[in-house]
Amino acid sequence: MDLSSQDGEVKKKVTEIKTFSVPFALGEIKKNITITTNTPSKPSKEQIINQALKFHSQGNISEAAKLYQYFIDKVFKDHRVFSNYGIILKSLGKLQEAELSTRKAIEIKPDYAKAHLNLGIILSDLGKLEEAELSYRKAIELNPDFAEAHYNLGIILSDLGKLEEAELSYCKAIELNPNFAEAHSNLGNILKDLGKLQEAELSYRKTIELNPDFADAHYNLGVLLKELGKLEEAELSYRKAIELNPDFANAHYNLGIILKDLGKLEEAELSCRKAIKIKPDYADSHYNLGVLLKELGKLQEAELSYRKAIELNPDFANAHYNLGIILKDLGKLEEAELSCRKAIKIKPDYAIAYYSISLIKYSDENNIWQDQLFSKNILINKSQEDQVYIYFARANILHKEKQYEESSTYLDLANELKLAIKPSESNKLLSKSQALFIESNKNEINKKEPRNSPESIFIVGMPRSGSTLLESILSMNNEVCDLGEINILEESFLEYKKSKKDANFAELYGEKVNNHTELNIATNKNLYNYQYTGIIAKRIPNAKIIHCYRNPLDNILSIYRTHFAKGNEYSSSLVDCVRIYLDQEEIMTQYKNRFKSTIYDLNYDSLVSNPNKEIKSLISWLGWKWEDKYLSPHLNPRSVSTASNVQVRSPINSKSIGGWKNYKDMLKPAIEILTQTDRYQDITL
Repeated sequence: MDLSSQDGEVKKKVTEIKTFSVPFALGEIKKNITITTNTPSKPSKEQIINQALKFHSQGNISEAAKLYQYFIDKVFKDHRVFSNYGIILKSLGKLQEAELSTRKAIEIKPDYAKAHLNLGIILSDLGKLEEAELSYRKAIELNPDFAEAHYNLGIILSDLGKLEEAELSYCKAIELNPNFAEAHSNLGNILKDLGKLQEAELSYRKTIELNPDFADAHYNLGVLLKELGKLEEAELSYRKAIELNPDFANAHYNLGIILKDLGKLEEAELSCRKAIKIKPDYADSHYNLGVLLKELGKLQEAELSYRKAIELNPDFANAHYNLGIILKDLGKLEEAELSCRKAIKIKPDYAIAYYSISLIKYSDENNIWQDQLFSKNILINKSQEDQVYIYFARANILHKEKQYEESSTYLDLANELKLAIKPSESNKLLSKSQALFIESNKNEINKKEPRNSPESIFIVGMPRSGSTLLESILSMNNEVCDLGEINILEESFLEYKKSKKDANFAELYGEKVNNHTELNIATNKNLYNYQYTGIIAKRIPNAKIIHCYRNPLDNILSIYRTHFAKGNEYSSSLVDCVRIYLDQEEIMTQYKNRFKSTIYDLNYDSLVSNPNKEIKSLISWLGWKWEDKYLSPHLNPRSVSTASNVQVRSPINSKSIGGWKNYKDMLKPAIEILTQTDRYQDITL
């Protein structure tokens, strides 16, 4: 699940006169007024005003305020006094009083452009955006070269959604003051919102050139660079923003998102935690930490993070949904369904949540969501990806209701759309199988046991062939660590090839396994490792390979009915499913002839029909001591994040055997190819 992104750019407002916070109550100002002058005679009105302005400019707000209020009490009418006193009132948060004082300055001197500017700022803070716009325009009318007024007008126009006009205002401010860093920065924000990303980048870089210590500009540049796909540069920008402002919570947060996208999950976790430390009540940070923790396999911690996000924002639909996914992976199916229902209640058109709940459907109560799922309106203005989720969800519900023909219709719609989004890569997969088969024929055999390496068990075969059930059975052994669908074998092989064989392939793989577990046995369920079977058998001496397979039509149907999270694009083509199935079957047949003692055949149909016999045979082949717990893998408390995470929570059963017969018409393209082979010519009989 993608992370949320905090993309709100930082904007700055400029006033003509610098203001300071005031640590006193206004009631004290009227007492004990003393006026400091350099002349022994009574000071003039102008001298007092100049002294007040001097105090104000020096940051001595208390003394400045006393003098301003002295004038007001004496009913002296001077526009500068009311204007500057308005600034002080604004800094105290007394916006209504500040507005009155500033309007009084304008009443005294209607052509005082600076007062119109400051009134615009006050009105903006009061939420009176249209009035603020008028004030800024009046300031510009009185002083067309007033850069700050053009700049602040740009901010208001942006807030009002008038982006093109805002762009013109910022450009005018820059024309009048080319070194106006904040104007360049906000112009970058507008250009980004208008989709002019390259121009926006130039504006941000100009801002940084003018003010290298402008943390907000580095942050905004990072946001833009991420959108441009320049992740490494975005990382550097966020890090610079943090260097300049270590407590910049949004920068830590977005740095975490970038680091996740770059695959630096541990660093990303640290960044998210830092953002939370600075800003503990920010629900999005807790949510994104949950996403990271799930990817790191820390499901219990992820659950806590999602729950915290929901505590802070009860209507956070994404958090409810992702909590449901975690609970499903942890086997808490009833709670998972409730979380998905909550997500849908908050967000009735939440496509992926419908898909997830269709996989669970633990309860038949209050299924209002099903009416919503099958409504015509739910597909309106939906992306292709969301339409795929809706079609698969409908197919799943209809399948459970045994309306197989209608389910077939939606399965075809879903898979046709998936192929339109991302075509099948079956040819690439087939070519890889052949290349690795040729590689396995090279005379390289490693008989040397890798040092300090656990026993490696590779579970290979087609998706949806019983591999998750097998993994659950094996991990009932307390000495087994199930690594899941991990890609460390291919990573080790690529490193081995780059090393020009100076390295030991088995040791490279063993080191990666040791990074994940200290247990004595490790199962690797990356099913496409079947392509590496020959290489495993020849170069990893302590390896055992278990090949999972089942009736091809049941297997192909199950693949076609599954919306895989990533990869397996061929799964949306029945023809390509058959091609891949037959290829892996042929490859494995040849490998079994060469490495009989290393490979165990596990037929899923036999396993679920006679688990006692089949599991005992497997445990014996592995050389393990028999325990009855192997017959109850559904009691395994481990987390499961594969497509079988719901089914594996039920006792072993044979319900899925022969399921293809319910979809015989839909499967015709697959049946035609299979029946042309000698092995499967009678498969439908």
